[in-house]
Amino acid sequence: MIQAFLSLVQLFFTVIIGLYFFELVRGKKNNKSSLEKQAKREIGKLIKIREIKLTEPLSEKTRPETLNDIVGQAKGLKLLRAALCGPNPQHVIIYGPPGTGKTAAARVVLEEAKRMAQSPFSFHAKFVEIDATTLRFDERGIADPLMGSVHDPIYQGAGAYGAAGIPQPKPGAVTKAHGGILFIDEIGELPSIQINKLLKVLEDRKVFFESSYYCPDDKNIPRHIHDIFQNGLPADFRLVGATTRMPEDIPPAIRSRCVEIYFDYLTPVNIMKIAKFALYKGNFKFSEGVLELIGKYAKDGRDAVNIAQISGSVAQIEGRRTIYEEDIKWIAEYSHFSPRYEKKAVKGYNVGVVNGLAVYGNGVGTIIEIEARAEKNKQGKGSLTVTGIVEEEETSKNGHKLKNISFARASVKNVMTVLDNLANIDCCQYDIHINFPGGVPVDGPSAGIAIAVAVYSAVKNIPVKGDVAMSGEISIMGKVKPVGGICFKVDAAKNFGIKTVIIPKDNLEEVYEKKDLRIFGVEDIFEVLRLVFDEREMEIEANMVDSQLPNILTASRI
Repeated sequence: MIQAFLSLVQLFFTVIIGLYFFELVRGKKNNKSSLEKQAKREIGKLIKIREIKLTEPLSEKTRPETLNDIVGQAKGLKLLRAALCGPNPQHVIIYGPPGTGKTAAARVVLEEAKRMAQSPFSFHAKFVEIDATTLRFDERGIADPLMGSVHDPIYQGAGAYGAAGIPQPKPGAVTKAHGGILFIDEIGELPSIQINKLLKVLEDRKVFFESSYYCPDDKNIPRHIHDIFQNGLPADFRLVGATTRMPEDIPPAIRSRCVEIYFDYLTPVNIMKIAKFALYKGNFKFSEGVLELIGKYAKDGRDAVNIAQISGSVAQIEGRRTIYEEDIKWIAEYSHFSPRYEKKAVKGYNVGVVNGLAVYGNGVGTIIEIEARAEKNKQGKGSLTVTGIVEEEETSKNGHKLKNISFARASVKNVMTVLDNLANIDCCQYDIHINFPGGVPVDGPSAGIAIAVAVYSAVKNIPVKGDVAMSGEISIMGKVKPVGGICFKVDAAKNFGIKTVIIPKDNLEEVYEKKDLRIFGVEDIFEVLRLVFDEREMEIEANMVDSQLPNILTASRI
């Protein structure tokens, strides 16, 4: 009897367990069927979404595909090709304003390097692009798209490896770019800890991972994961960083490992070329004067393409294919495009007006106009007034406030000393007013010789020719000292219609191309005055003895 009861109980539990597993299997099948139905619905939605397409933006149609498509950066492209297309490509940092083609240049140069026999970049070399401003970085190492991270078993979604307690390394951009180019846009925005990690990868050409869940003696961990933790993942790439910041804002450690290349601001002529190409790609006709207006209002290549796109849309909406000047003016007014103000060289001969040369931003040369007026003070107590300069400039960097003091006033004082002692001009007898029109932030000593010529011209009432420009520091002994940015300044002189440039003799070797300019290197203020003024009109006072004048002062009036 007892045995029969036990058999009945055993049968009951057997049936219950059987029903449980039967329901479990059926539930899995139903769940699988449900998942498959849901997956089919999602795939259908995805297909429908992908079928929806808008027209290709004009910005994509005008994206450069060859080096010839990149406008206005011939020097930068030449250096970029030398850095990346040779047998030993280098890391690169490209400085330049937005919309000048930094990203496009890196892409097309890699494609050119692939076609060169001596280049180590293979046909399959990748161009991996990331933006430092949107880089999702976690200091705990949970997520690191740049360096890669480890998916530990405790993380949600760790899968079968996680259930087995196995950490899973996930490659980052440095590994994805292995054998190719890693392009980091706005590299100056990278956190310092990421910069330091990147420097280590650049040295080792591989990236290593760490995890408290990894044990080198654990035989359950697959061999490839053992290999990754012990030997790292390969990361042999060439870094191309782009930034709109100044070089001093980039950590010196990474600058020292890179070739530094500067892209220029686009001139109106270059912007007109970009606009013409964009209008051609959009199949638009345009009247005379449209390109000039776009060149006047657009600040960079993106502006030029956007104005071309909008003006073309305005024309199409109104049922025409031709873009007129009125369309560009209307867009400029209601889109708040400010016209570009282009400085020009002073024309003719002017008393007390001199063209100086300066550099601002990332190596952009420009002309600065310097005016001087001198009047004899009847009481013999002259005054000195300097206007138009930003004498103090306060900036904030890394949580610290920095105050920059202009050197322009110090240069003026040096000029007064030189004219007093060497040119026998008693500045104390004159009311002298020196002005820098436009409020230019003159913060270097390179305007020294231009100020000296302007004051000399004003005191002696001798005009200065308008197609002459100069740059050089002047010492209280009258010597002309070298200054920075000479190549950019000479470029600016040519662009602004200057015919003759006077620079320090020590800077003369920096100007490799004469650029159809007459370029003179000078050593002291006497040479400057001889070059600028005609000897017959100059009143060289008695204290300018022959021993003071260099033997080489034989240049005629320019």
